[in-house]
Amino acid sequence: MAITAPRGTRDILPGESARWIRLEDIMREVCALFGYEEIRTPIFEKTELFVRGVGDGTDIVQKEMYTFVHRDKESFALKPEGTAGVVRAFTENKLYAAPQPTKLYYITPCFRAERPQKGRYRQFHQFGIEVLGSKSAAVDAEVMAVAVNIFERTGAQNIELNINSVGCPKCRGAYHEKLKAYLKEKLDILCEDCLNRYEKNPMRVLDCKEDGDKLTDAPFMIDYLCEECGDHFDELKRHLAAMDIAYIVNPRIVRGLDYYEKTAFEFVSKEIGAQGTVCGGGRYDGLSDLIGDIASPGIGFGLGLERLLLLTEATLTAPQRTFDVYVACIGRKAGEAASRIVKHLRDNDVSAERDYMERSLKAQMKYADKLGVRYVLLLGEAELESGRAIFKEMQSGRQVELPVAGIEEALIKALNEEETK
Repeated sequence: MAITAPRGTRDILPGESARWIRLEDIMREVCALFGYEEIRTPIFEKTELFVRGVGDGTDIVQKEMYTFVHRDKESFALKPEGTAGVVRAFTENKLYAAPQPTKLYYITPCFRAERPQKGRYRQFHQFGIEVLGSKSAAVDAEVMAVAVNIFERTGAQNIELNINSVGCPKCRGAYHEKLKAYLKEKLDILCEDCLNRYEKNPMRVLDCKEDGDKLTDAPFMIDYLCEECGDHFDELKRHLAAMDIAYIVNPRIVRGLDYYEKTAFEFVSKEIGAQGTVCGGGRYDGLSDLIGDIASPGIGFGLGLERLLLLTEATLTAPQRTFDVYVACIGRKAGEAASRIVKHLRDNDVSAERDYMERSLKAQMKYADKLGVRYVLLLGEAELESGRAIFKEMQSGRQVELPVAGIEEALIKALNEEETK
């Protein structure tokens, strides 16, 4: 039986990978404009990092992490998200000692053992940004502006920004008591997951896809914010308005990770099924202290590449692969000369290809046309004997003869002359 890819994974084949490269290029261009630098963290981390940072009561830690024990000693996990590893690197490498804020981005594979569905895989790819060192609501707005800029450049349409405040430890405790009192009367209709959340993180019950619609009259955190959190949320809205970024206040957004406080947000699309969140994030001012004993505020987001590529199938295109020169060669000696010629062209930054399948001359010309090459060099035994090879411009059909002796330099000269016409 043939071996196939594991369930929930997929191969990104050459025709599709060109779109991935284009998307990643756009993300890097936007990050450069906003002053973000790339960080690359390990693909696996100590399991404790995610238990501490993401939260031991979250679905990610309880159900979805891929963990393994190294030689019956230390437990490791394939990264299920990007933020915890970036914050660990920030504290471990003392990036906080440099002038702040620290603005970072990453493009990385992540892993979650969840049910595969459209745009969601067990190995998926995430682009994310993190800003550490600033408490300013203006930074929160900038983080959202990065995502908006990417959506605009990729042509993604009908994506809606939803924002909320999930408070801070100072105001969240009192709210949790009010929410638990409300939920206590609903325990008989809650799913098993929400019964567990009721004790550990009752606010996440409001985000449940199964139970959320049953709790329309629940109290919301946004109505119980302390003065500091309320002022921060109001300032965020003013900065978004100043940048003409449209948003909707959605008090049901809590995000699925324990480390969020104050700002929480999602960019949502209705075009990719029920799981419509394309990008989500928020503020995590206590995470660096939890992970690395360094108090440094932070905010960021994670954006799923697979989901954004689904949304931009019609707008984000990659240039077709082309070559400047194709060397059509017939015979052993012509083949040896072709190897020498294409190497010389490539060494001079000219994209070149040659026949490797021993095709007939007619088949090689068809293949060259399929590749979209600009010029073909015809080189066979007859050309080697006569000392003259044919150099053909494919679109017009115009051709000239070039001397076989010193043909590499003659080709470079002919290409330069064609460029000046």
